[in-house]
Amino acid sequence: MSLLIKNGRIITSSDDYIADIYIENEKIKQIGMGLSVKADQTIDATGKLIFPGGIDPHVHLDMPFMGTFSSDNYETGTGAALFGGTTMVIDFILQTQGKSLYDALKEWKGRSDGNAVGDYSFHMAVTDFNENTKAEIKDLIEKEGITSFKTFMAYKGALMIDDRQMVGLMNEVKKQGGMVTTHATNGDMIDYLVAKHRGEGKLSPLYHYLSQPEITEAEASGRFSDMAFQTGVTAYIVHMTCEGAHNHVRDAARRNQKVYAETCIQYLVLDASLYDKGFESAKWVMSPPLREKKDQASLWAGINQGSVQVVATDHCPFKWEQKKLGENDFSKIPNGHPAIEHRMELLFSEGVHKGKISLNKFVEVSSTNTAKIFGMYPRKGCISPGSDADLVIFDPNKQHTLSAKTHHMNCDYSGYEGWKVTGKCETVILRGEVAIQNNKLLVKKGYGQFIKRNKTTGII
Repeated sequence: MSLLIKNGRIITSSDDYIADIYIENEKIKQIGMGLSVKADQTIDATGKLIFPGGIDPHVHLDMPFMGTFSSDNYETGTGAALFGGTTMVIDFILQTQGKSLYDALKEWKGRSDGNAVGDYSFHMAVTDFNENTKAEIKDLIEKEGITSFKTFMAYKGALMIDDRQMVGLMNEVKKQGGMVTTHATNGDMIDYLVAKHRGEGKLSPLYHYLSQPEITEAEASGRFSDMAFQTGVTAYIVHMTCEGAHNHVRDAARRNQKVYAETCIQYLVLDASLYDKGFESAKWVMSPPLREKKDQASLWAGINQGSVQVVATDHCPFKWEQKKLGENDFSKIPNGHPAIEHRMELLFSEGVHKGKISLNKFVEVSSTNTAKIFGMYPRKGCISPGSDADLVIFDPNKQHTLSAKTHHMNCDYSGYEGWKVTGKCETVILRGEVAIQNNKLLVKKGYGQFIKRNKTTGII
């Protein structure tokens, strides 16, 4: 099928111009003014912006956690992502301690294969690094196209690895041309504070926030950066929330070390005042928790300065009945937040529309940098001949209101209920197919492809 998009204002991480785009066989074939080609379908994008499809490198679909599963599976989660202009996600495979990395890959493929609507890839979370798992890393990178390996510095007994395992993993991943990412919070300090608050009978969601103060994230971010510096591995901190952690990333840059930093849309627009709402605050129980206004200012500054390269979501939704598992004890509330559908529109509305970031920066942190960092560029994350035809036709002036009544995520509440947004993903194209139009999903379950990624270059 061929598609011609006419008269759109094309925005990339570096360009801003008006042109036509001709698409054939899933790829962009031509870009130019007044293209005289015949196409099976033509879309007039006059007055609209055209972005590369968004890439969310931090989601948890159908994930087992705290005795339940996140409520979006690969079909509903990637479908909701498409409604919000995100054409590809990278999910996390979680190794079970005592089992192999390939066992975990098989388990996750059982959930994803044939079920995704949008494109996807995987990070491999290593929770038990030993000689056997070490031997699997080369094949995961070279044969499977899984080139990023996540570690947890918290969740002791289930996911957390110690510093010795971390250094061993970093050395092997560097040798094989991959990247190590981390959930950077000090698990022992957090566990101590959780036990202290529970022992004092302080059980409301507020104490989830108070059990993870800024220092727990800042300390772990600095320790991770130091271990990455010593081993020379390409390093990436996921869901960075605070000024203290951001300062460590800046310190790394001063010694000519590149530590990539990702924040999430909720940390840019929501703050810790939401933990003052009784049990309703469980809607925003996530790890790390929401922070303060000064932390938001630091993150927005980091985006503009280039020290924060990616805006993701850490999308891990749970329905209200699942959240109520912790009604009498904050430590039993499943951690997570529904956001996969709102990332692009919130980032445009709160960032571009309010003058915090430029259009080019918007594309950079929502798509292009992720494609470059995680080995998919220029197939993904750009608008150029030969690239996958993943495009968002965006109305920059359309106003709408976010609500659980209208969102497409499989979650019965919204963390953004009643939020007024300027800017709407009007038409979304995935590999040349119109996937979203007139607020309808037009591609079927199984259309989403697994995307093998290349070895990281450590350069953006």
